[in-house]
Amino acid sequence: MGTDRCLGLTFIFMQSLWNSDEAAACGTDLLSQRIFSSRLLGRDPALVLHGGGNTSVKAVVRDFFGDEVEVLYVKGSGGNLATLGAEGFPAVKLEVLRRLAELSRLTDAEMVREQRAAMLDPSGPNPSIEAVVHAVLPHRFVDHTHADAVIALSNQPQGAALVRETWGDRVIVVPYVMPGFFLAKAVRELIQGADWSRVEGLILMHHGVFTFGDSAEQSYARMIRLVSEAEEALERRGGGAGAVAQAAAELDPGDLRQLAAIRRAVSRVRGQAVLAVTDSSLAAAGFASRADAGDLACRGTLTPDHSIRMKRAPVVLGKDGAIAAFAADYVESHARLQTGQPSLDAAPRWGIWPGKGTIAFDSTLGGVGIIGDIARHTVRTIQQAEAAGGWSALPERDLFEIEHWDLEQAKLRAAPSPKPLQGKVAIVSGAAAGIGRAIAEELHALGAVVTGFDLNPETPTRLGGRPGLSGEVLNLTNYPAVQEAVEGVVRRFGGLDILVSNAGIFTAGANFEDMDAANWAKSLEVNLTSHMKLLQFCVPYLKKGIDPAAVFVGSRNVAAPGAGAGSYSCAKAAVTQLVRVAALELAPEGVRVNIIHPDAVFDTELWTPEALARSAERYHMTVEQYKTRNLLKTEIRSRDVAAMVAAMASPLFGKTTGAQIPVDGGNDRVI
Repeated sequence: MGTDRCLGLTFIFMQSLWNSDEAAACGTDLLSQRIFSSRLLGRDPALVLHGGGNTSVKAVVRDFFGDEVEVLYVKGSGGNLATLGAEGFPAVKLEVLRRLAELSRLTDAEMVREQRAAMLDPSGPNPSIEAVVHAVLPHRFVDHTHADAVIALSNQPQGAALVRETWGDRVIVVPYVMPGFFLAKAVRELIQGADWSRVEGLILMHHGVFTFGDSAEQSYARMIRLVSEAEEALERRGGGAGAVAQAAAELDPGDLRQLAAIRRAVSRVRGQAVLAVTDSSLAAAGFASRADAGDLACRGTLTPDHSIRMKRAPVVLGKDGAIAAFAADYVESHARLQTGQPSLDAAPRWGIWPGKGTIAFDSTLGGVGIIGDIARHTVRTIQQAEAAGGWSALPERDLFEIEHWDLEQAKLRAAPSPKPLQGKVAIVSGAAAGIGRAIAEELHALGAVVTGFDLNPETPTRLGGRPGLSGEVLNLTNYPAVQEAVEGVVRRFGGLDILVSNAGIFTAGANFEDMDAANWAKSLEVNLTSHMKLLQFCVPYLKKGIDPAAVFVGSRNVAAPGAGAGSYSCAKAAVTQLVRVAALELAPEGVRVNIIHPDAVFDTELWTPEALARSAERYHMTVEQYKTRNLLKTEIRSRDVAAMVAAMASPLFGKTTGAQIPVDGGNDRVI
């Protein structure tokens, strides 16, 4: 693909990425060539998206007994063409697949069972639901994509006529039929007597395109040629780059509060916390600014399989009660259309936010990324189709059948079980080291998307490298920057559910008669005022969070202070009072505010082995005795504090607010 039409730049029709040297370097055997060209297809999102499309190659191999058997290496169900290796292409006995196509009827369960039974290696992934289609085509290599341009051309009121006008007898037109066995039966019937010297592909109405050939290069070249010709046809009919609306959009603080409210409403309908990631790019905002955006998007999905991720339509925002109305309509349509299918949750997967862009909803970053990618291609392609003759999707019932199809839903069910804090958005201050870093990592391990703030310049490196866990360098006493950073988290993820206010410093010890004014002021600024300001900036979003909680990190010094630590102890005591007042103020909004008081946590950068040894010596103890000088004689580690904070941010403490929880192994002065 050339330059991006969504950015308003000169658009170049689809170009072949085939490189003979690269192909040869991958290996000359059939499966190696299959993998190479599959990855070429998979790397272009205008052809396939996130597990879409499938490819195959027919080969003769030796089975366990050494006998030659003809097999179909076909993409495993749900695999990603862009990254698949040999393990992603299960070998299935070709004769069995062809015999399945001859049956008069075949249930989904039977098809899956028989395909697995025919695999040479039963430990591999399930073969694609289109495996039988690949088997009935006589060519060695077969490619199947959901190319945007082909969809835009075929999904029109006169789509079949446009397909014939564009390609003539070089393609066979396949009217829409349910994927899987029914599609295989239809293809088998339509290709009888085909002139393969002329036919280069199949155009599946409302679905996509198949190409084939004797070599991987031939099948790939045909795919690129047919798609490029579809793009040219769209351009001639007015459906080129100029059909994609563009507009600028910026989310101000008022928009961010509205976004948080949208996210909470969707989460409540879905029954779990979701992220709400907004796309305010020129193309997304341009589409959302169209007066007919809701009408276009609600006609249906680009391809049937998109309904698995996207449902049949987005929610169109901008009116009060839009999300509740979407859910009610979804429930009504299920009651009207269902023929024994199980109910699915009624929450939207994406939305159109007039004038602002689109929003993707899912409980994981991976899921919301997939939905966002599909939405980007959807808003572009349906505008091109509309301009080229009129965007026309599949009827509601067909999309309903696909969305509820057990073979497709099985892909979603195969995802790992949700983690306790999945879909939650968290901020942790003082997150670069010690207790703060342990808290950030624990929340992330439990499924939350976590952003850590810290003055340490290594913060991004220490917290980076894992999806959903990131760090920002931030001086927490630079209050305009703190407000901007909080808004940045909401802008990226749609809201805020968990605040852990942990940042602090231990100022130099001194009795009050010797107290340095700067020492006192610095402690109050960092250990008290910065906590208040961070809470202040977070409160508008916590109020719209999902089971929202704020947890502050105090100190054992609050209940059991020591002489000479006045500036630190007084600030921590004031933070504790701040928590008590905040708990009173925010309880009517459902926001829980609690504080934890750790003590003697020595696995931090502050406590070097030398410093620990010196402190132990002052108390005439060994290092081990010093580390366990509490009633339970146990060592308190950063991860112990993190585990308690995570529990306090979870539903486990859902009925608790204004509490002070010690994590100190038991202290006789505190008790």
